[in-house]
Amino acid sequence: MKDEKKRALEAEIYGFVGKPIGPPATGRDPVNEPMIRQWCDAMGETHPAYLDAEGARETLHGEVVAPPTMLQAWIMDGWAMHEGYDEPKNEQQRLHNLLAKNGYSGVLGTNTEENYTRYLRLGEFVTAQTTIDEISEEKATGVGLGYFITTNTRFENQDGDEVGSMMFRVLRFKPAESQAAASDSGTSDDALPQKPSRIKPPMGHDNGWWWDRVAEDEIIPIQRCMNCQKLRHPPRPMCDGCGSQDFDSVAASGKATVHTFTVIHYPQVPGYEYPIIAIIVDLEEGERMASTLTECKPEDVSIGMAVEVLIHEDEDGFKIPLFRPARG
Repeated sequence: MKDEKKRALEAEIYGFVGKPIGPPATGRDPVNEPMIRQWCDAMGETHPAYLDAEGARETLHGEVVAPPTMLQAWIMDGWAMHEGYDEPKNEQQRLHNLLAKNGYSGVLGTNTEENYTRYLRLGEFVTAQTTIDEISEEKATGVGLGYFITTNTRFENQDGDEVGSMMFRVLRFKPAESQAAASDSGTSDDALPQKPSRIKPPMGHDNGWWWDRVAEDEIIPIQRCMNCQKLRHPPRPMCDGCGSQDFDSVAASGKATVHTFTVIHYPQVPGYEYPIIAIIVDLEEGERMASTLTECKPEDVSIGMAVEVLIHEDEDGFKIPLFRPARG
């Protein structure tokens, strides 16, 4: 995009910052037991405070309450959301349409933070007011150039009392151009779209060497200060022990234990197989790292379980350290 066109686009999109996306949205139904029950069934939640009136009386709530993580569910539009927004209905949709028309057609949810002021009680109505809080400068990411859009939502009950809030951030980006070349006939395998691949991590001066060693030596390298010998991970330019910038690396044994984990079902990003068991492991050498557990069912993973490294190679040749349950 030429500089003048980009400046004009940014002037227009930054004009959305600070605007409510539209009028406050009030849920179609009050907080009710059938929706709570269905939510708990889907999530595997069995706490009596949510499901059993008699059991709930024995809790500190004294009555049935809604799970806090249901907060956004009370104001969702339901089936109407499938219609999309070719004809924008609010400021957020207008912003996204504007970026899409300028080539930023990809969208990826990146992170969210929710805060719960108190539990919702049966019969309460929830209203949400969402504001476009921030739009970043154009960023280079693993999926393409794009803008991070952050919204903040305040949730209130029918009396105007705050019951929670949510920050939600998405990346609106220009997808990298496909490298698949179509054949003259358009019928060969080369004409078919390539299978999406894993999003590649950013590789720069401070961490490129690490990925090179993973690929070439098929190990997990651990950065080591050449002055005080302290180990550190993830890679960074300066030792936090003595301040030295001189380092080498040692090969980890590959043995570790699961420190914590989460099972990811949604959103499903192309290039990955779901569910994903995302883990943080304690390496035998004492450092901690994030990875993925493979060759294991979600119901079989547990905190403290022994795991071992597996250098996985994607179809495109990219190598990445994963873990699997320890053998033997």
